Amino acid sequence: MNALWRWIRREPEIRVRVTVSAVLVSGLLATALYVAVMTLVRRDEVADQQRILARTGRRVAALVRLDRLTESTITGNVDLVQVVDARGRVLATTPGMKGYPRVGFPAPKDDDRLDGVTCRARGHGCYLVVAIRVDDTADSRFVYTLARRPGLVPRPLLGAALALCVPLIAGLIGYGTWRSAGRTLRPVNEIRRELDEITASDLERRVPVPPRDDEIARLARSVNATLDRLEGAVAKQRAFVSDLSHELRSPLTGLRTELELALSYPDADADADVDVDVDVDETLQASLKNTERLQAVVDDLQALARLDSQEGLKREPVDLHELADQEILRRPRRAGVTIKDDETVVVQGGRKELARLFANLIDNADRHAASTLTIDLRNVPGGVQVEFIDDGLGIAPGDRERIFERFTRLADSVHRDAGGTGLGLAIARDIAVAHGGTLTVTDREDGARGARFVLRLPSD
Repeated sequence: MNALWRWIRREPEIRVRVTVSAVLVSGLLATALYVAVMTLVRRDEVADQQRILARTGRRVAALVRLDRLTESTITGNVDLVQVVDARGRVLATTPGMKGYPRVGFPAPKDDDRLDGVTCRARGHGCYLVVAIRVDDTADSRFVYTLARRPGLVPRPLLGAALALCVPLIAGLIGYGTWRSAGRTLRPVNEIRRELDEITASDLERRVPVPPRDDEIARLARSVNATLDRLEGAVAKQRAFVSDLSHELRSPLTGLRTELELALSYPDADADADVDVDVDVDETLQASLKNTERLQAVVDDLQALARLDSQEGLKREPVDLHELADQEILRRPRRAGVTIKDDETVVVQGGRKELARLFANLIDNADRHAASTLTIDLRNVPGGVQVEFIDDGLGIAPGDRERIFERFTRLADSVHRDAGGTGLGLAIARDIAVAHGGTLTVTDREDGARGARFVLRLPSD
C-alpha cells in the first residue's frame, strides 16, 4: 500500500519524465531523419553535377575528334574543362583552368569514362571530376570536366528549413505527449486527491474508478479493495478495543472496590464499635481473583498478538496424545476425561501453541460437560483429526460460528464461568489456522446431547 501511495504521489513527476523522454526520442529520430534527408539531397546534387560534367565532357570530346575544338567552342555551362594528351600535356582549357597544370586524376584505361573526386586541380579545395577518353588508340586524348564538390549542406535554404523542423517536430510530439499523459494520468490525480482526503475516521470513502477497463481502472479497483480490507480491519480493531475495555472494566472495578473498602476500615476487625463487615482474607481472595482474571486477559492478548504477527511459531514434531495427557494432568478436572486413540498421532507445529489450543478446548469442554469429556485422536487422509466431545447442553447451530469471535460468550457460558475472558475459542481457532488446519463445532455423531469440537491439522 505504501509503494502504491508513493507511485500515485509521483504522478506529476511521471508526467514530466514521460514528456521529456518523448521529446528526447523524437528529437533524436528527427535529427537522424534530417541527416538521412540531407545525405540523400547531397547524393542527388553530386549525381546531377556528374551528369552535367559527363554531358559537357562528351561534347568537348566530340569536338576534339572532329578537330573543331577552339577557345570559343570549349566554353559552355561548365567553366572548368581541361583537354590533355596521352603524355599529360595540356592541349586546351576553359578560362577557369588557364595556368593550372594537368588535373591530378587518373585517365580512364578500359572504359571511356571515369568519375571521381580530386583535390589536386586548382591548388585548393576538392572537385568532382569526370574523365572522358576521346579515342580508342594508345595515344588518346582526355577531357577532364570539373565542378566544386558540394558541401554537407548543398542547398542551404532547404537545409535550414529542414533543420527548423527538428525542434518543431520534437516540440509538437512533446506537447502531444504532455496532453496525452495528462489525460491518461488524470484518473491517477483524482485517485490521489481522494486518498488525500481519506482519514481513519472517514474510511467509507472510495476512489473513483475510470470507465475504461485499463490498468488505471484496475489500479482503482485494487485501491478500493484495499480500502475495504482496511475499513474492515479498523472496524474489527475498534470493536476489539471496545470489548477489551468492557472486559477489563469489571475486574478493575472489583479490585478497586475491594482495595478502597479495605483502606477505608483498616482496623475493622480490632475495633468492635465499627459495624462494618470487612474480612481481610476475603478481600485478598477477591482481589486475587480479579487480578487472576486480569492476568488471564493479558495472557490471551499476548497470545493473539503473537498469532497475528506469526512470531515464535517454531515447528517441530509434536505427539498429540502426549500433549493431551499433559494438559489433562496439569490440573484437576470437574468432568471425567477419556482419551481414545489406537495409533500414534504426530504433527509438525509449535509445541507451546498446540498445548494452548488443547488447554483451551479441554477447559471449554470441561466447563460445559455434565459428567464426561472424551478426546478422540486419529489419523485421517492428509493429516490428523482430534475431537473434543462433552455431554453438556450443546451449542445451537446459529451460535457455532459466533463462539469463535473474540470476547463472545454465550449466556450459558457466562452463567457457568463468570471469570472467563471470551478469548479461549478465538485463540484456539487462530492457532489451528496458523498451522494450516481448521476448528469447527458440530453435533455428536451418536446423536446424544452435547457439543463436538473437531480439530483438523495437516500431518506435515
